[in-house]
Amino acid sequence: MSFWTAIVLIVLIGALVKYMQGRRESDDLPHSREETTVREAELQNEVEQLRERVKVLERIATDPARRTAEEIEKLRDE
Repeated sequence: MSFWTAIVLIVLIGALVKYMQGRRESDDLPHSREETTVREAELQNEVEQLRERVKVLERIATDPARRTAEEIEKLRDE
């Protein structure tokens, strides 16, 4: 195999790999508006849950230690 044949093969293999990666990425995307809407709703729900968790963590970080300890004990009792 000559040097130039090897170069051409390397370029073709590289192009094929890039093509396949692009094709796989497009398969991961939602194909319909309904799928997109459902995914957006799931993400919105997750963001809302994370906001609630951040509020709780902020309260724990800023409240006096005694109050925090009392709330933890209440949660253990449940």
